[in-house]
Formats: sequence, C-alpha cells, structure tokens
Amino acid sequence: MHKAIPVCGDTWWVGVNDHETDLFESLWALPQGVAYNAYVILGEATVAIDTVKGPCFDDYIDKVEHVLGDRSLDYLVVNHMEPDHAGVIHQLKRRYPGVRFIGNAKTLPMLKGYHDIDADIVQVKDGETLDIGGHVLAFYTIPMVHWPESMVTCDTTTKTLFSNDAFGGYGAHEGGLFDNEKTRERWEGEMLRYYATIVARYSGMVQTALKKLAGLEIERIFPAHGTLFQHDVHQVVELYDRWSRHETECGVVVAYGSMYGNTRRMADAVCRGICEGGVKNVHLYDSSRDEPSLILRDIWRYRGVALLGCTYNTLLFPPLDALCTKLINRMPKKRYLGIAGSYSWSKGALDALRAFAEAVKLERVGPEVEVYASPTDADLEQCVLLGKNMAAAIGACPAR
Repeated sequence: MHKAIPVCGDTWWVGVNDHETDLFESLWALPQGVAYNAYVILGEATVAIDTVKGPCFDDYIDKVEHVLGDRSLDYLVVNHMEPDHAGVIHQLKRRYPGVRFIGNAKTLPMLKGYHDIDADIVQVKDGETLDIGGHVLAFYTIPMVHWPESMVTCDTTTKTLFSNDAFGGYGAHEGGLFDNEKTRERWEGEMLRYYATIVARYSGMVQTALKKLAGLEIERIFPAHGTLFQHDVHQVVELYDRWSRHETECGVVVAYGSMYGNTRRMADAVCRGICEGGVKNVHLYDSSRDEPSLILRDIWRYRGVALLGCTYNTLLFPPLDALCTKLINRMPKKRYLGIAGSYSWSKGALDALRAFAEAVKLERVGPEVEVYASPTDADLEQCVLLGKNMAAAIGACPAR
C-alpha cells in the first residue's frame, strides 16, 4: 500500500508490504509476501509503534512523514527488537534526532547491540503507563513470545492492543487491512502457519501472556504482521488459546521421504488405512518437495501424524530428518504418532524415527513397519493397519 491509512481515530498504519523477500527468516516461504505493520499515534505527543525491516525504510518514512507533517516524533515504542520490526531505528533517529525510545529492561542491551543506542531511553516496567495527551499507553511484557524482550502496548483510550508478533500472520495486505475485509480462510491459514513456524515452541509462554492480558478491555488487536483485527478480536484470542493448549482438529498428516517411490507407496497405504478407518481429512506431504511450513502448519492443526522415511547413507533421509528436527524444536503435545521406515543395504531410517519418537514424546500408534527394498503386499497391509489404528486413536470425526 502506497500511503498511510487511518485505522482508529488519530492512529495510523504506516507499515510496509514486502513482496520481494522470498524466505521469512531465510527459512519459510512467502508466496503471498509479508506485511510489516507499524503505527503512529497522534496525541499531544507523537508516538510510533515499531518500525520495519531495513530495506523498507523509504516506504516507511514516507508514510511517517505524511502523518506527522511538520510535527516531530517524540517517542518510538520498541515492542520487539527483531530486525524485521526494528530494522530502521538508527535511520529513524537520524531523521528525528529528538526521538526517545520506550522499552523494557531486556530491550536496552539489544538497542545498544543492534543500533549503538544507549541514550534518550525511557525504560518502562510491566504495567506502567504513559500519558501522551489524548491517549494513555500501557506496557506489558510477554517474555518468550517469542523473544525475551517481547512487549505489547495497549492504548487504553482507544482500547487497542499493539500485540507485537502475537496474533501475527504471513501474507501481505491485498487491499484490506482488517479482518472484516478478508476471508477468514485466508488470514487464519497464514496465521496458523506463522504460529507453527515462529511461536509454537513457546506455547506455554503464550498461555502465560493470555492470562496476563485477560483483564484488559480490548476492542482491537493490531499485530506486527498480518491482518488487523477490529471486527471480532475474540476469534483470534480463542485461536491462540486453542493452539497454545495444543488442541487439535480431527485429521492426520502423513509426511514421507522417498528416493525411488517405495516409501511413497508405503505412505499411500497408510493414507488408505486412515480413510478406511473413517477419517476423511488426510494430508499427504513429500518432505523433499513440499514447503516445510505447510507441513508444520497442518501438524499443528491435526491430531495424528505419520512419518515414513527411507534410509540414506545409513541415516534417515535428510529432508524428513530436517522435518523431525523442526518438530522436536516446537515440542508438540496431545497428538498421535506413527512411524515406518525402509532400507536396502543398511538399516537406519526406522532407528532414527524411533529416536525421534522418544524425543518428541507423542503417544505412539502401531505397528511400526520396516521394509526391506520394495514393499511386499504383506508390508503394505501392515501400513494400511497403521493407518486404521491411527484413525481409531484420534477418535470419531464430526460429520460435515
């Protein structure tokens, strides 16, 4: 979007849509781009909430200057020091040398480390407020959602929560900023993909943050990425509560790694068994070719996961091994896991999947299937049985 947009009275969106970055954090695909949401509040004093990624400065500063006109910028609230939100702080300081930086105790060493700034700082404590004339801002730390210095800012006057990465999502804005200007299917899918890749490991801290903020009167949630929520904030709070409690939908993700198609045939048989067991919501992924964030998103959404891999140089096939590593890091719970492996001149895949299963600590569904070379009819029947048992484990699915 080429200009600043008023989002609530004298509060303005001055963010940037990024369609140039292919990989978020150099890891996660951005087929629909990503938005860096930043804001300016005009009270008797002027306040910016967060900034944007470094290469986006020109677009950002044009919007800021348009909103401020001939006024100076008095404060910058630094909710989060990650460079996609704080990447242009030093440039903003050069443009507005009188600006003061608002952050908590854990923000300060990062301001020094990233931007060599250790002056003109207002350190705020948890729950402290700042009256800027016409608006009263309150600051709350939400440590490890998803960095230790993470903070949210609540404009108690407009009842707007500037929520940092919490409630954020992938995807650039395509015309509309708000939840009532987009389909839920579109924003929820990208929000869950963001949660699964960025926030999921810290689900326990998300629960702590939700409890801390539960007493606030909030009518709007404006995150630092993705859709702005003003039509129904309760829907996103409920989603975050459910995802962070590891509550799942009825369905199974089957992910495999296969060089020559034999392990894929095993995965197909597992899918067949799941369907025969009465579960219609089955998602089959090739770990070599499918975007990992989509696999993680659906694993976070659904109750069952089956992983099947071939042996590669005595080890688990590398793309599936990488997926296993990502899952261990995110520490999923309340799901069912089935595993199967194949080998030729050396075993290795199933042993690695067993070690993964021990590490991830999900409830296991059998049988474990290990196939030599090409699967026989008997091997495939065992894979079908694994699928049926998975369907039985996750329970009856509601009719649709």
